[in-house]
Amino acid sequence: MKLNSTAIFVSCALATSTWAQSALAQVEYHIDLTEPQHHNAKVTVEFPKAQSDELVINLPVWRTGRYDILPVADGIRNFKATDSRGKRLPWVRSASGEWRVELTKPTKVSVTYDLHANELGDRLRHIDDSHAYLDASGVFMYSPEFRDQQVLVNMDVPKGWQSHSGMESGRKSHSFKADNYDVLVDSPIETGINQHFSFEADGRDYEVVFWGEGNYDTEQVVNDLAKISGTASAIWDDYPFERYVYMVHATSGVRGATEHLNSTIIQLPRFMFRERADYLRFISTASHEFIHTWNVKAYRPQGMVPYDYQSENMTSLIWLSEGSTSYFQNQLLLRAGVMTPKEFFADLAKRIDRNMHTPGRDIQSIAESSLGQWVNTYGDYAINHSVSIYSEGYFTSMALDLDLIETTEQQVTYRDVHRALYRDFKIPKGFTVADVKNILKDISGKDYQAWWQEYVDAPKALDFDTLLGQAGLKANYPKDKHTIDAGITLSSKHDDLTISHVRRDGPAWQAGVIAGDEVVAINGLKVTASGFSKRLEDFKDGDEVKLTIFKNDRLTDVELTLRQAPKGKLAISGVENPSDVQKATLKAWLGIDWPFDDQGKFVKSDSVTK
Repeated sequence: MKLNSTAIFVSCALATSTWAQSALAQVEYHIDLTEPQHHNAKVTVEFPKAQSDELVINLPVWRTGRYDILPVADGIRNFKATDSRGKRLPWVRSASGEWRVELTKPTKVSVTYDLHANELGDRLRHIDDSHAYLDASGVFMYSPEFRDQQVLVNMDVPKGWQSHSGMESGRKSHSFKADNYDVLVDSPIETGINQHFSFEADGRDYEVVFWGEGNYDTEQVVNDLAKISGTASAIWDDYPFERYVYMVHATSGVRGATEHLNSTIIQLPRFMFRERADYLRFISTASHEFIHTWNVKAYRPQGMVPYDYQSENMTSLIWLSEGSTSYFQNQLLLRAGVMTPKEFFADLAKRIDRNMHTPGRDIQSIAESSLGQWVNTYGDYAINHSVSIYSEGYFTSMALDLDLIETTEQQVTYRDVHRALYRDFKIPKGFTVADVKNILKDISGKDYQAWWQEYVDAPKALDFDTLLGQAGLKANYPKDKHTIDAGITLSSKHDDLTISHVRRDGPAWQAGVIAGDEVVAINGLKVTASGFSKRLEDFKDGDEVKLTIFKNDRLTDVELTLRQAPKGKLAISGVENPSDVQKATLKAWLGIDWPFDDQGKFVKSDSVTK
């Protein structure tokens, strides 16, 4: 069709007008951090013109990466709303994270509030005279009406501070921009006195930001993160990002990590980086959060798409999001050459041992655990009657992986499942249980309905001998070494004889001892916290002892029958004469080859393949 000059002019004018309206429709945030010493800041949010008779404004009640309702709005004070002329607008607080601003006519709305930020351990918000860590879910309010609009963040910071985020930088210093609130809320900002490094891996740009002094080796950390970052192709075909930021907090009293859209925040006590065990814990955590960039951020269960920031996001598949990530994290280190096979199997043995001593695995299914994650209180009851989406999800993933390998004669693995999820269910799509089952059938030719019912929908105490045996492995405690067990775990506090956990169906449990009771004596003789385990060694399997305890401040005696338990660490080794199928299974599973030495210990640490 031929257009005349007038039509072209009108078309261009309309296009220009549409672009201008789009640019004007962005939500603008400003945060003043120039007086950080008391953990406070001032926040201003400029919303575009609202057309309705009220503007609903929210602050999330939880943050992504933590399935727990938090008192986020407790840090908000002096909330005010004004119109485009600066006139105060009336508002009501309608929920813990919701304010409703009354409007009499269409107008832009400006919201201001004071922010208190001293929740470093929650990885939510923290401001002091050395830095500010800002997760938008605890800092920046939003309106559902403008959730999809572009956002701009401008910050006033003390002199000498450097600002970093997974978001794209704005035109001004210490400013960032994002396509919408969902990107903002999943792109934390670290600003302050920090160290910054960059590297490239597999065609992508990476940054590492350290806040806080510690005994970390920046060169080692950057080199190992580069190896991990370049090994993602072992699982997925491509990347959901062009740039990724690792943020590290070396501080005191907090630890943990959270995944975000194209960044992560990892916290560790400042002097827990140098020792090999500590470093492996750190680098394994980094691997976990990096994997989440695909598994959760690029694809996740339907019950979490899109995120509902004002309520729980229910799904029976959180185990696949978290447990499978835990399952892959050390495999990625192994394939990258950052962790040796010996270290990998030592960690696996520790996980198996912990699982076998979790009575809840006979009570709760992994699907039920996923649905209950939002109300999980952990502690003694949880250990005895529940399973963790992380640890149990790890082993459900392992069982599924080895079943796929066996079913397809080493041609298909659990990695193929996640490759398909990333390919077919990228956000904004979400996947369901039926979708996962369909993928399993498509790639293996097997109907996994019965398997799913047995391993996911029902409690399942796994047979680790059979699972490990598929790959020519076995797990054993030291021979002829035993200890005496009362089924009691004492408080970790020094010289505290308060019982923190009583294992279900153990000797103490059957005698009526509960968590919170305080041990005083065994057979009439005083015991100490440091000497409790040694005192039990004075007895043998089947001995009856009198345990004197305080129960609700009342002194009482109970009789319990002690049991024998394995002593020492569980260790994984190779079987004596592995078959070709077992060797092929090991290779398909972990990407490593045989051999083991004469004592069945894995000794080949340099046979990692990518």
